[in-house]
Amino acid sequence: MSFANLLTQEQVERIHDASLEILEEVGLRVRYEPARELFKEHGCNVEEERVRFPRAVVEKYRKLAPPSFTFHARDPKFDRTIPRDSPVIVTASSAPDVIDPATGAERRAESKDIARIAHLINELPGYDMFSISTLADDAPAGQFTISRLYPSIKYCLKPIRVTTTDMNDTRSVMEMAYIVAGGEAEYKAHPFLTHHYCPVVAPLTMDHLSTENVMFFVKEGLPVYPTIVPNAGLTSPMSMAGTLTQGNAEFLAGLMLMQMTKEGTPTIYATLGTVADMRSGAYTSGAIECGMLHMAFAQMARFYNLPTGGYVGLTNSKLNDEQAGYETGMSGVAGLLGGMDMFNIGGLIDALKTFDFAKAVIDDEIAPMMKRMKRGISFNDDDLAINLIKEIGPGGSFITAKHTVSRMKTEAVMTKIADRDARSIWEKKGATDTHAKALAKAKEIMTKNAAPLLPPEVDSALRARFPGLVSGALEPIS
Repeated sequence: MSFANLLTQEQVERIHDASLEILEEVGLRVRYEPARELFKEHGCNVEEERVRFPRAVVEKYRKLAPPSFTFHARDPKFDRTIPRDSPVIVTASSAPDVIDPATGAERRAESKDIARIAHLINELPGYDMFSISTLADDAPAGQFTISRLYPSIKYCLKPIRVTTTDMNDTRSVMEMAYIVAGGEAEYKAHPFLTHHYCPVVAPLTMDHLSTENVMFFVKEGLPVYPTIVPNAGLTSPMSMAGTLTQGNAEFLAGLMLMQMTKEGTPTIYATLGTVADMRSGAYTSGAIECGMLHMAFAQMARFYNLPTGGYVGLTNSKLNDEQAGYETGMSGVAGLLGGMDMFNIGGLIDALKTFDFAKAVIDDEIAPMMKRMKRGISFNDDDLAINLIKEIGPGGSFITAKHTVSRMKTEAVMTKIADRDARSIWEKKGATDTHAKALAKAKEIMTKNAAPLLPPEVDSALRARFPGLVSGALEPIS
């Protein structure tokens, strides 16, 4: 399909040139000393924690990243490569809270919720990857990330995206992955985890722990990518042009970090750009400006010949309601038309703070709509149907034509949650609203194919290696 361009080519080039100016004259504060040393070795100017990047250096290293990125899964049939397989639909991640599917009340998320969500995402066909949707308030001390990863691995065979804190946390995660894969070499041959960090903190600061982790995974040859998160009016200029320029400079800095660590490392131009609501300072991830920024960042990614993605199709609504629907739909379609390849779109409400099971099911229905739009319209002779139109002629019907029957399940998306019946039929079926229907679907999935996806001996090995690990049990929704 052709993409919608929010920016002109002149504006794209202006942003690129302005980003080079910022990197050369302002630079970044880089808090992690080995990163500063790396930059210095590769021709950057370093004064204490400030690093400035000459234009020639930026231009050299930005061209080294390959034009594709692969998400590997424990089951290779779920492997996805962007942009070839785009749009790749991913859950949004790391919400501290969850809407309890039994009571409807908001509460702190626990590892049992992650088990439920992992199973749900594994069974919902619209999702391509599971980015661990919530935190785990019940995680034992020293086991924060593995308490999230363990139930995810136990119930999901699709690619899993994970973030760690410090290097001790990272080593625990990798040891868990090696046990599941049957060894380090076996894991590295097909790494089913994709690692994600925000090493550049807006404005123009490269932090310590995330930067260290990115460099570690790049050196190990394991999948990792950064996300930039400029917030106009708070951490970037209160203009979309200024936010695009600063955000693009921050992305290029992260890209250089990766390429200087190991040339040819795949990455994603990943973003979560927003424009703050200055009446309150609210984080407006559901605003249309978020969709517009993602469209523009996607154009910058195409300018650099890189895959692109990010957090779009989100909502500020506290409920899975009309606001959630129009915010998800408008910015999600904007990102798709703008050429995004990866969408962290699924399951969260309240500005990324809360997971809702029904919202995740509804977003699974949105996913095939987005994929259908990306597929576009076929114009071969058979699809153009000139001969059929001549045959049927004026006043005829196409309903029994072989042409119709052969395409009835592929030309249009067959929705399962959206209701298309007449009102009288809908009323006879119980007059169920969309949220209730989606929640019922989530509860139904919890009762099917719910066996753990880890062999018993592997599960025993994990529990022996990590004493006190959360149970990771999948509890049915009452």
